[in-house]
Amino acid sequence: MENNRVVLVQPPVQDFYLTKKRTIPYGLASIASHLIDNHFDVTIIDGLATPKSRTMDYPLPFSHVKPFFGKKDLSAFSLFHEFRHFGYSYEHLGNLVRQQAPAVVGISSLFTAYADQAMETAQAIKRFYPQTRIVMGGHHPTVFPKETLECPAVDFVLRGEGEFTMTALCKALKGGTDLKKVAGLCFKDGETIHICGPVWVADLSTLPVPASHLVNHAFYSRNKRASVSVVCSRGCPMNCSYCSVSATSSHGRYRQRPVEAVAAEIQTLVREKAVGFIDFEDENLCLDKTWFHSLFDRLTPVLKGKNIELRAMNGLYPPSIDEPVVQTMKASGFKTLNLALGSTDPVQLNRFKRRNVISAFENALGLAQKYHLEAVSYIIGAAPGQSATQSLNDLLYLAQKRTLIGFSVFYPAPGSLDYQRCADQGLLPDRFNQIRSTAFPIDDTTTRTEAVTLLRLARIINFIKSLIDSKEEIPAPRPFPGDRKGVGKNFSGLVKDRRDGSKRLLQWFLHDGVIRGIDPGGTVYEHTVDSRLTQRFLNALSHCRFAGIKHPGKPASV
Repeated sequence: MENNRVVLVQPPVQDFYLTKKRTIPYGLASIASHLIDNHFDVTIIDGLATPKSRTMDYPLPFSHVKPFFGKKDLSAFSLFHEFRHFGYSYEHLGNLVRQQAPAVVGISSLFTAYADQAMETAQAIKRFYPQTRIVMGGHHPTVFPKETLECPAVDFVLRGEGEFTMTALCKALKGGTDLKKVAGLCFKDGETIHICGPVWVADLSTLPVPASHLVNHAFYSRNKRASVSVVCSRGCPMNCSYCSVSATSSHGRYRQRPVEAVAAEIQTLVREKAVGFIDFEDENLCLDKTWFHSLFDRLTPVLKGKNIELRAMNGLYPPSIDEPVVQTMKASGFKTLNLALGSTDPVQLNRFKRRNVISAFENALGLAQKYHLEAVSYIIGAAPGQSATQSLNDLLYLAQKRTLIGFSVFYPAPGSLDYQRCADQGLLPDRFNQIRSTAFPIDDTTTRTEAVTLLRLARIINFIKSLIDSKEEIPAPRPFPGDRKGVGKNFSGLVKDRRDGSKRLLQWFLHDGVIRGIDPGGTVYEHTVDSRLTQRFLNALSHCRFAGIKHPGKPASV
């Protein structure tokens, strides 16, 4: 190893959409901090920290979703349309690395769906700067080390949590010591592949505070104030079958960071940056209430008067929420409770190996209303064995609760029990890049057409909730003018005002159950949906009293 320079890279992403505030390279900052403490010169190149994106053709494995997303829709019920490359080009990343001339490049590959972009990044870096050593780490190479090493540009794979392993590798390369002694390291050794088991950090208190100064916070700012992520724990004590970090998955056990370490990290961030938003990436933030209250007792003087919004966007476990917790959240700057419900169906909950938390969930919603907090509730649909009717019942249940609906289409997360279940049943998609919700990867007891219908119905319900919040009348059903497809008619007036146009589409849907969209030219068209499912939805409306999302407003019939 000819120098002490290490570059850590977050690759670009190719998908229909990207949530910017969820892509802060927190893990790379944590690895960087440990390297810096061991006297390495570290830079983070964030391939996503740019507004640049470009439209691209749908990848061949996505041809089955074209009937669902093939036309642009300007209405409030739209899902996706353009498949895009988010972030810098591979060539630009390769050139940036060459300018740094590092001895080692570490590339993050967290999600299997985006593993192709990580490999392309590695190949580009090797073309531009072939003498560097490329290391790939993250959840995907941890689960699939051999497949990752099949990429000729990848020299090493780190399995598990990379702080200690990355530092140990760099020291071994610098000192010329035996690489086989580096725990968690996988590499090609002639015609064979050396594979190690994953390494998990036993005591999170041994980790330094992430090197947040290396993150491009200007890109992740909102309203000219920085957005930051904080991770308070790793792993999870729950047994949920769909999760790749649960107690039943291949991930490490559940561990919490010391209160002092988390408080010190946040205090440093607030002191050094104009922070406006903090996302705690922990479903289990308030599972240990003593730990939770101790943390926020320390944070109260740090956050006071700074108007910083706090969120836990991964979703909180409802039984962990009680009135003192919500009081503390409200006083600290939380404006929304993100709640992980999963499903309301006992049979499906049993498949998910998840407790029935409806009572605790409703208690949390009541506390959110009492303390003037909004709520987002997450459910999963289209899982193996799950019927569309079960998911429809979940949607109708949430339609009547004061919450925004977060409906997620199931995908088999590598390392989870459900991934193995799908493998055993022959349900896995053909390609790694299909392991994502937007690809509707599983076509089982819920068909893909039913899954996209449920997703659009969730959008329709959330739109109705927004009408209730703004005290607007829910439009009465009206027949679609002209023939079924409206041939020859132009509805360009609907394009000028998206909300009014969506209300018109809602009127027609409530009359005939057809979910329509409108393109930029003013042409109204029908989305591909399951008509039996939309009709069941309409038939159930007479028994529903829809609730809004915000605190004001009264439930309304549709």
